[in-house]
Amino acid sequence: MTDTREFTDAHGIAIVYDVHPAATTPRGVVQLLHGVGEHAGRYPRLISALTGAGFTVYADDHRGHGRTGIRQHDGPARLGRLGKGGLRAAEDAIWQLTGIIRDENPDLPLVLLGHSWGSFLAQKLVNHHPEAWDAVILSGSALLTPRSLNAAPLNARWAKAEGVTGFEWLSRDPEIWAAFGDDPLTTDVPLLKLFGPIEAARLYGRPGKDLVTKGGTDIPMLLLVGRDDPVGGPRSVHKLADEYRSRSGFTDVTTLVYADARHEIFNELQQDEVRADLLSWLERHIPARA
Repeated sequence: MTDTREFTDAHGIAIVYDVHPAATTPRGVVQLLHGVGEHAGRYPRLISALTGAGFTVYADDHRGHGRTGIRQHDGPARLGRLGKGGLRAAEDAIWQLTGIIRDENPDLPLVLLGHSWGSFLAQKLVNHHPEAWDAVILSGSALLTPRSLNAAPLNARWAKAEGVTGFEWLSRDPEIWAAFGDDPLTTDVPLLKLFGPIEAARLYGRPGKDLVTKGGTDIPMLLLVGRDDPVGGPRSVHKLADEYRSRSGFTDVTTLVYADARHEIFNELQQDEVRADLLSWLERHIPARA
């Protein structure tokens, strides 16, 4: 049964998070980082697959988002705004939760799984704490440079479609468009407007140089992306993978591209395939305990 908890970050913000226990003897822990404008409650099928495979999942609503944001801003009007401390405070709060996870699960491997903005935060965390992770999975990510991260309207490719909702970039599934629009804990305000130009610019940054030789772990990484993802797309993600190999020194970096899929591959029409690939990769890298 899911256990909802909270902790207080360095700026006095109550961060709400859920703990989903493994359905079998735990083999590892996954720390799940959601994207901008959304919340941890949008990943039920992924979480169910992970817990069913023996992983305990910790998933917080980041600074300004979801239940955390509702409490932080006394209502939904400012959902998505990070508040005092900005992007670095959001990262620090996630790292604070990592410490809680390690304290509660000292003998289990820890996997960092980030989607979209959550994957950008994961890139920062890997740069700052390369010794902390036993595996990293990035979904809907990008190389965080101006040329490789799309700053244009993300729905531009589908903007002239009949009955356009503005959410077509997320997935090919119309049910996902409707669910996102009807969710009281989401916002479709663009990232640049939510964060402001100065804070948004702090997202930029390449994978750290020589992370392994500087004392980090040679982290196995899995990068998942839809072929039609407008955020970065395959070209950007392949560049990111190459930089993790050439700059950071990681030797086990895998990229999987899904045909016709858009940004939210865990909510795409082939989501069963995506989850199966993820679990197969985890099986190879974090096998079940005897």
